[in-house]
Amino acid sequence: MINVAVTGACGRMGSKIIKTILEQEDMDVVAAIESPNTPFEGKDVGEVIGIGEIGVEVNGAENLSNVLKNNKPDVLVDFTIANAAVETIKISSENGVNLVVGTTGFSDEQMKEINETISQYENRAIIAPNMAVGVNVFFKVIKDLAAIIGDYDVEIIEAHHRHKKDAPSGTAVKAAEIIANELNRNLDAVGVYGRKGIVGERTDEEIGIHAVRGGDIVGDHTVLFAGDGERLEIVHRAHSRQSFVSGVIKAVRYVVTADEGHVSDMADVLGLN
Repeated sequence: MINVAVTGACGRMGSKIIKTILEQEDMDVVAAIESPNTPFEGKDVGEVIGIGEIGVEVNGAENLSNVLKNNKPDVLVDFTIANAAVETIKISSENGVNLVVGTTGFSDEQMKEINETISQYENRAIIAPNMAVGVNVFFKVIKDLAAIIGDYDVEIIEAHHRHKKDAPSGTAVKAAEIIANELNRNLDAVGVYGRKGIVGERTDEEIGIHAVRGGDIVGDHTVLFAGDGERLEIVHRAHSRQSFVSGVIKAVRYVVTADEGHVSDMADVLGLN
């Protein structure tokens, strides 16, 4: 049995993750973490998310270390915000708890700190901006296409619901990084984030990245390779957040036997590397 702790437990993703874990024969939820001083403190998380009592109380993040020591989860799943997730990763690593992290928006400095933490404590971790199986196949396809038609103009367009706080999405940034790496370009130098005014002609090297926000769009990503006389568009559309949760379940099963002291990603989980 894989015992799992979930942060952001009462939110949109956290509640779906808990519900899906409870449907698995080889997993159980042993801890539910919410933001510090949460109004749900002490309440049964099953009651909060509408599935009835499951015998797991909600705890604020300020009590994370004690919760992990008392409940001894094998894996902690984190879908929160970058600043909070960095601290969660530190505390989990100190307590020997493996990690599956779908939080986005980490800075380069934060990712460096995370990698150093995982290495220091010889922990196991999977960190991915998007855990949907289809998205990670999408990443593989655009990598292969960049190697074939990398002289085409590349533009990335992403669309999400009006409540999303970061832009561009972690998935769009990851797509841009994959393509830039394949083409031996420095994304910091060639990335163009939206356009306005008299910006001049498009350069051959630039990679355009554009964010759309509105309504209840779960997540759409398009990579456009545009050449003379033709274009090729690779599109992934998430119809529901369940696509992300299904990937989380695969990641939880994988991480307990992953390499120690190393941050893996969904390509490792799915055997796409």
